[in-house]
Amino acid sequence: MDKPNWLKEAEDTLIRYCGDFSPSLVEKAKGSYIYTKDGRKILDFTSGQMCSVYGHNHEKIVQAIKTATDESIHLLSTMLSPSVIELSKQLVDLLPEGLDKSIFVNTGSESNEVAIRMAKLTSGGFEVIGFLGSWHGMTAGAQSSTYSQTRKGYGPVIPGNLSIPAPYAYRCPIKHCKNKCDNSCLEVGMGMVDQQSVGAYAACIIEPVLSAAGIVELAPEYLQKLKELCEERGLYLILDEAQTGFGRLGVNFGFELLDTKPDFLTLSKTLGGGLPLAATVTSKEIEEDCYSKGFINITSHISDPLPARVGLAMIDILINEKMAENAAEQGAYLKKHLLRLQEEFECIGDVRGRGLLLGVEIVKDRESREPDIDLGNKISDTCLEMGLSMNIVRVKGMGGVFRIAPPLSITREEIDLGVEILDKAIRQSIS
Repeated sequence: MDKPNWLKEAEDTLIRYCGDFSPSLVEKAKGSYIYTKDGRKILDFTSGQMCSVYGHNHEKIVQAIKTATDESIHLLSTMLSPSVIELSKQLVDLLPEGLDKSIFVNTGSESNEVAIRMAKLTSGGFEVIGFLGSWHGMTAGAQSSTYSQTRKGYGPVIPGNLSIPAPYAYRCPIKHCKNKCDNSCLEVGMGMVDQQSVGAYAACIIEPVLSAAGIVELAPEYLQKLKELCEERGLYLILDEAQTGFGRLGVNFGFELLDTKPDFLTLSKTLGGGLPLAATVTSKEIEEDCYSKGFINITSHISDPLPARVGLAMIDILINEKMAENAAEQGAYLKKHLLRLQEEFECIGDVRGRGLLLGVEIVKDRESREPDIDLGNKISDTCLEMGLSMNIVRVKGMGGVFRIAPPLSITREEIDLGVEILDKAIRQSIS
């Protein structure tokens, strides 16, 4: 098919930063839908880039932006606004003791950079452990701990980065167990990094649910054991909740399900609700130690008032509109229907996840569990043609998985529509 003129114009002047651009030119977005320039209405099962967690253009977010334009949009980095101070207070109030002090930046990459820099400074080490298949960002430090499909061709990463297998029960990374992880991969992984370490451990950075790896969940006993092994080695635990925070898993924060408190909590996507806002949260003790050692992390838009005002609106929506509870309820309803589709279609090898962060793995057959990336792409393209935006993630050795993450404000009727379209798309794609 010939490309539309607008896409040709875009490719003439834009760097193609994600392969090919979507063939849909979006004119506006509202709630669970995006609306294209040519008049199509598309149900969004990706919440934008996983950021419009409470729906596109939520009225409280729009009002927060308007309020900020009457106050201040941007300030000198050392100057603070009332909205930044209030956001730090309200965020800490949502968290347990030991997660007491925050810094506000723009993106998840930046929030992870801050955590890594502080962990290195306070520990005196520089070695950082991450999961294979993980995604923590595109800046230098975060990218060095990202082990999905973004490493080849860019030269050396920052020295000191080590990796361990993710507890991917559907495809055991050490070919030891099947469907139920018994933590052997953790023991093997930590043994391997111990042999590679030069004795300068700083941090271990992980996600409660590895999203870009295809929705790989951590069990409470796994994270508890990992925390124990980190403490034995003097490693600070960084929990990246870019995609799991602010209600998506059916609780305010993913670590609440895992009975383990991190040394650093990083928040982004869901904190800003579609605006660039991220945070790193840590303890008073770590902050005091880093401050005494001259910690510095100045960026052009650190502590900006406008996104902070939006962050306050996000906390308001989370609490007063019961978004975590809605994610738990609607997520269970959606997962029930996805499991029904699994019973009907051989190509669905696994359905996993919790709340409104669910994964559907596409395979050639359930016995071999061989990934079927081509079929996954075909289903995704067909869904979009039929009016449903679906995101398939592909990581070498980890198959092709639909990452289903609609807004937490989604209704039963919208879920029914999405499942209906997915059902039709699968039937058409396998026929």
